[in-house]
Amino acid sequence: MGHPMNDIPDSPAAGQRGPADHSIRDQIVSAADEHFRHYGYGKTTVSDLAKAIGFSKAYIYKFFDSKQAIGEAICTNCLKEITDNAAARAAEGRSAPDRFRRLFRSIIDDTAEMLFQERKMHDIAAASCAENWGSAQRYLAQVAAMVERIVLDGREAGEFERKTPIDELTGAIMQVMKPFMHPMMLELDLDDIPERSGAVISLVLRSLAP
Repeated sequence: MGHPMNDIPDSPAAGQRGPADHSIRDQIVSAADEHFRHYGYGKTTVSDLAKAIGFSKAYIYKFFDSKQAIGEAICTNCLKEITDNAAARAAEGRSAPDRFRRLFRSIIDDTAEMLFQERKMHDIAAASCAENWGSAQRYLAQVAAMVERIVLDGREAGEFERKTPIDELTGAIMQVMKPFMHPMMLELDLDDIPERSGAVISLVLRSLAP
């Protein structure tokens, strides 16, 4: 039903140098991921990573121009997992409203799990949002594209209204759902997330009704 929702091309992350498929880059990202999870992003320096990996700091800089660039690569991987999961769960829906509900339920569940289970990864995600990293921008753009696809499919099926301009509608939905997608905003109020987010999703779907 509908169109694939995970076929949005990824833009290359800022700050990466050298061949995109270089195995050394993957090795640096993997080691940095483990280090950040243990010590936290904010408390780790490139020098710390160099010592932990066994490379010189200068060698790491051949592949990434800053700690942020390494963090972006890790964050991109983490956010890709969230969007891939969301796309897969949404595709199981039997209608556009069902796909919409599944999409955001998946995103909210995964974001909340990151807060509870992967605290150090949350530190990177929070930094990416606070500093408006390219990884965070691409993530929001991908989610917005998935929302737009669901709305368009719902309009074709007669399940959603057709009067509101699609860009205006998609932007409004993203703004309404932002508190449940943003790790720093979600952290401010972790009580009753399923109930609160479910009520907001239902409100959005009522506003989309024809």
